[in-house]
Amino acid sequence: MSTSSTASVSTHILDTCVGRPAAGVAVHLSARSGRGARHGQAGDWRALGGSATDADGRCKDLPALPAGTTHVRLDFAVEAYFERSEKKQADAQQDAPANRDSGATEVFFPEVAITFAVVPGEHYHVPLLLNPFGYSVYRGS
Repeated sequence: MSTSSTASVSTHILDTCVGRPAAGVAVHLSARSGRGARHGQAGDWRALGGSATDADGRCKDLPALPAGTTHVRLDFAVEAYFERSEKKQADAQQDAPANRDSGATEVFFPEVAITFAVVPGEHYHVPLLLNPFGYSVYRGS
């Protein structure tokens, strides 16, 4: 939960290929702060910890952001998710030419890193819409 001096972050992942939440995806949260962060002169990223998505594709226990945070990075380790669900993905996309004709067996996006700016007192819900060959994010509510 955010206070007047901090922001807060939540996320969830929807596998748009199968129309279901993506469970068991590791998510790591990092932050940086300082006035220079907005101009590329910030200090190093500070790893805050992480979680994994639940059966509903949600991370409900991400660490709190420290006061003064100006940028947040969410790192989603999606490769293991796709490897676990490879059979389901292949069945769901049996007619997808890019999947069928490419012969590729490796994950195209093994990880997804999303960086965004925050201001104190705001909550940021950042959903990840994921499929084997693309992804999209947005600021949710």
